[in-house]
Amino acid sequence: MATSNLKNKIDWYVISRVKEIRIKLGFEQDDLAVHLDVSNGFIGQIESPNHRAKYNNNHLNELAKLFKCSPKDFMPDKPL
Repeated sequence: MATSNLKNKIDWYVISRVKEIRIKLGFEQDDLAVHLDVSNGFIGQIESPNHRAKYNNNHLNELAKLFKCSPKDFMPDKPL
């Protein structure tokens, strides 16, 4: 299966924003996994183009709490 079919533009935008903020704030993938109560590998799968895994709305809400931001901060200003 082509990797382009695994995640769409909006998925990648959200994943990239979470990763960007995660790195800026000094969090590791493991920190997110602990906060979201998921396996360490799950965050790596989300950030990989080779897996279907992606954040759901509950994940984004919990990450917004961790990052002290709004869930809207993970979304684009305009449709993609």
